[in-house]
Amino acid sequence: MESREQRIYEEAAALWRELFGEPPPRDADGMAMLDMITHGLGETPYERLRSPFLRPSTIVGPGQPTEEPAGRRP
Repeated sequence: MESREQRIYEEAAALWRELFGEPPPRDADGMAMLDMITHGLGETPYERLRSPFLRPSTIVGPGQPTEEPAGRRP
């Protein structure tokens, strides 16, 4: 059975090859490659998940207010 670190390395190396079209750095392990890839990304604003199969009240993300249940308001 493969170790967790080996699986992370293989996935990170595949992502690296897909993004940059070249082999991954020889001295980088999986976590280092993922750090290099993600730190090069710009920050994107959080967008609330939208789905026709879920009610808006059941989709809550960080920093989003939730509605108080009826009868609990002061």
